[in-house]
Amino acid sequence: MGRAVMVGGGPTGAAVFVLPILLILTTEGCAAQKGDGCGPSVLGPLSGTLSSLGYPRTYPNNSVCEWEISVPRGKRIHFRFATLDIEDGDCQVNYLRLYNGVGPGRSEIVKHCGLGLDLRELVESAGSQVTVQFMSGTHHTGRGFYLSYSTAEHTDLITCLDKGSDFPEAEFSKYCPAGCLTSTEEISGTIPNGYRESSPLCVAAVHAGVVSNAVGGRINVVSSKGIPHYEATLANNVTSTGGALSNSLFTFRTNGCYGTLGLESGGVADTQLNASSVWDWSAGAGQHSVWSPPGARLKKAGLPWAPSHGDRRQWLQVDLKREKRITGIITTGSTLREYQYYVSQYRVLCSHNGKQWFSYRETNSTQDKIFQGNINYLHEVRNNFIPPIEARFVRINPTSWHQRIALKLELLGCQIPVERTRTESRITPSRRVPPPAGTKHPPGVGQTTHTPDIRNTTMPPHTGKDVVLAAVLVPVLVTVLTALILTAVCAWHCRGRKKSSEGTYDLPHWDRTDWWKSMKQLLPSKMVETDDSVRYSSSEVGRLTARRAVPRLHAEPAEYAQPLVSGVTTLGARSTFKPDEGPAPGYSDPDLYDAPVSPDVYHAYAEPLPASGSEYATPIVVDMGCHLSAGGGGGGGTLNPPSAACNFKGAGPAAPRQSGWQAYDTPKNGAEPAAPTEDLTYQVPQSSTQKPSGQG
Repeated sequence: MGRAVMVGGGPTGAAVFVLPILLILTTEGCAAQKGDGCGPSVLGPLSGTLSSLGYPRTYPNNSVCEWEISVPRGKRIHFRFATLDIEDGDCQVNYLRLYNGVGPGRSEIVKHCGLGLDLRELVESAGSQVTVQFMSGTHHTGRGFYLSYSTAEHTDLITCLDKGSDFPEAEFSKYCPAGCLTSTEEISGTIPNGYRESSPLCVAAVHAGVVSNAVGGRINVVSSKGIPHYEATLANNVTSTGGALSNSLFTFRTNGCYGTLGLESGGVADTQLNASSVWDWSAGAGQHSVWSPPGARLKKAGLPWAPSHGDRRQWLQVDLKREKRITGIITTGSTLREYQYYVSQYRVLCSHNGKQWFSYRETNSTQDKIFQGNINYLHEVRNNFIPPIEARFVRINPTSWHQRIALKLELLGCQIPVERTRTESRITPSRRVPPPAGTKHPPGVGQTTHTPDIRNTTMPPHTGKDVVLAAVLVPVLVTVLTALILTAVCAWHCRGRKKSSEGTYDLPHWDRTDWWKSMKQLLPSKMVETDDSVRYSSSEVGRLTARRAVPRLHAEPAEYAQPLVSGVTTLGARSTFKPDEGPAPGYSDPDLYDAPVSPDVYHAYAEPLPASGSEYATPIVVDMGCHLSAGGGGGGGTLNPPSAACNFKGAGPAAPRQSGWQAYDTPKNGAEPAAPTEDLTYQVPQSSTQKPSGQG
């Protein structure tokens, strides 16, 4: 069933090479081609591409080719045309025909010919086998055909020529066929920065490592604004070109498993690197160099790893200490101008225990995959593993090199998820790698091996690092735990505060806080004159002291008594007014207190007591709890209920006058001076709406 494949050519130029295409055959799906008019084709068991000979240039005269395609039983096949440009008016000599089935019993599905046809509809088969036939006679123009196929469940199949600019959606999902590297279309850009909108989607997806050229697959595309410059890199046997600014770009959504695995950063220790042999070179005159495995770290300055022998049995091994999911590899040559050595092709082997080794193979392939390596000693080249490798040990086995083997590398991947599925890592057993060779041999430059064919030219790749999931989860968990602890502490604090406030006397909220009491002692007197003036009697003070609720009183020496401030522990024998020693500067009205107070004026201090000579006013005592005290003012009258004392402010509007209260002191020249009694509780503030008794 296996047959050689045709080789297609691209545009002429020194930087463009011919790409050999492998015909994929499996037990579940078979494909074959015959004739002299077959162009570059990849016929996979689930999808593929096929084209006429010479595409995109004109096809030869008098040629024929037939492709027999089979997919798993029970499935059907559908086709989508990218190009159909066959010169003929009646489809008698030049045409493309599709049949249901293979062999003599096949039946025609459709027959096409014509120049520049735009066929957008899918052509679907009736069964799991199809024959595609291309015939050409004598013609003068026409590029032939180029089409894609897949199993019928992929209704969103696109061709290898569909570009990012063909889909205006911001996000979309499409199915790429296998074999899109047969296209000669160029791409511009790289992952993760993005690809120019004019780049073919499926070719860019192969370059990005999202799908395999041998198998194809689904892509999830995101479109966004363009960037000033697109990079040119070599990856997965595809070389992108540099590009200038475009209006938009596209990139691909991935599973995020593309982080570096520790060679460049030092996460992998030197003891975890091993090799089949080491080039230990002594050139005499004190010159000695060892090209050991620790030098194989990507971007590390100095000598790379190089073996002592130049044969295909050499290898470089990385021990990751535990099984990890490995999705890609980046390699470079010596990076030293004086030693322009590099590996141009290599195999990858893996192991779970370091004893039994398996060569990496692509899905549905029976041959070891040969990876495209470097084409110079300096620039980096990336290759992706589709499906990914799940293993602890990885070996790189060079198969082709320039002058001698020299290698630096980095592995890409991530930790294996707990719910991993080993079906993703389909690695077929191969022969075991031979044991290491000697470690010390004289220097020598071996012969240069054949350089593989590569699409376009190369430039260093650019790779991005994804954030590790653990780096996101840990801060989130710490934040949630901290929030829970703070919530519990606040709830406990509020509960304690509620309990401590029970039984508290009717004080203003700010007066019940210790910090406000301290602040009020520091404020100027004029700023606190509006505080409530209340007092505690001696009996109440004793009771509050036991409950630690007695406010401390404080008095500073001053020429005038300071306004009463809650929080004062004691009250000295201070005069409310200046003694009668004559008018002081600025004191111009000796009869100020003989006249009634205007309703619009609120005096800042209490009225003078009815005393002759240099008698002083009785000290003011504050009842901060708004309680009654023994005795009364002026004539032995009883005090009003506590609510009356709690309803006025020293410098604000006067409280309503209650019956039985002495409104103000009798002036000094009054006929009946009232001597203060021992039980006098406090002076009553001047009311703005009432007049002294006995005055009109």
